[in-house]
Amino acid sequence: MVITDHLSIEGHEPSPVWLVRAGARGEDEAIAIENGLAIIGFTDISDLSEVPGGQAVRDLVGRLNPDAPTNRISNWAGQLTSFSSVIQIGDIVALPLKTRPGLIALGRVRGPYQYRDVEGAKRHTRQVEWIRPDTPSDAFEQDLLYSLGAFLTVCRIRRNGAEQRIATILAGDRDPAASDATAGAAGLDTVEGDTGKDNQAVLDISYLARQQIFEHIRSRFPGHQFARLVEAVLKAEGYSTLLSPVGPDGGVDILAGGGSLGLEHPKLCVQVKGTVGTVDVTVLRSLIGTMQTFKADQGLLVSWGGFTSSLEREARQSFFSVRLWTAGDLVDALCRNYGQLPETVQKEIPLERVWMLVQDQADA
Repeated sequence: MVITDHLSIEGHEPSPVWLVRAGARGEDEAIAIENGLAIIGFTDISDLSEVPGGQAVRDLVGRLNPDAPTNRISNWAGQLTSFSSVIQIGDIVALPLKTRPGLIALGRVRGPYQYRDVEGAKRHTRQVEWIRPDTPSDAFEQDLLYSLGAFLTVCRIRRNGAEQRIATILAGDRDPAASDATAGAAGLDTVEGDTGKDNQAVLDISYLARQQIFEHIRSRFPGHQFARLVEAVLKAEGYSTLLSPVGPDGGVDILAGGGSLGLEHPKLCVQVKGTVGTVDVTVLRSLIGTMQTFKADQGLLVSWGGFTSSLEREARQSFFSVRLWTAGDLVDALCRNYGQLPETVQKEIPLERVWMLVQDQADA
């Protein structure tokens, strides 16, 4: 009997599922997806391919971080051991995309741990076939989204039958768990520790709160409405603006300038892309050409779905004239200027500031 690679077959254990993040702010996500990799940080830790795992990894981490608390050393060693030796070929990897809110990349591990060159630097990697690199978060019930919001770089996800359920989502279906017994239960998963004892994952409340904001904006500001939101944020930042009408925009969605009439510097051409797909270099080049046409000082490219790594590399050449805003950058600007936004926008995006104690990611 041939067992399909994408589904668990009745009578067989489902594949383990691993949360593997790609940077605290998602800075390695585009590189990981485009190159078929899982990439983690821990850049001060060298090649683990010759380290047998477990206590040996813990000793290595301890030597390199002699002042770190014991629980932090254990936590880091557990995540590194999981990534380098516990995760097996065929296991499922889930990557919630911070640069593309509302999307979760799902794939399967296709190769062993490698300490390899990525974008000019040595990194800890695993080869991954990203089968569904843009799975919408609404394909998951809330309890799985809580588990995927763990405050860890590497974490095994297995509560409430998560492994079978995520395998079903990977195959192209929705989360099959819709009963109160599973979908309503929120909780935490674990990272397998270096001593065989699991460390409980900490829930990243700020991440989950931001995801709610992202989903709210995505659902309520489609198409031209997204450009209207960007314009409102720019006005709150002190610009006078002109929003292009619905329809062909001639390569610019918003013109913005300083001063009460918008005649002062800097003068901006703003291009807005509200789709979930990543934007490539052709859009950046088009914006630069539009800036020349309008004699603008600077340009702003806003993409809800993020940017390809090739665009980001090329954008460095225009650092002094062009800025890139992901959905995260837009939300940061919105929160920063929330009090100056029009009352209508505040009603459309009702936010309240809540103070909480910050969890140290190093101890998560």
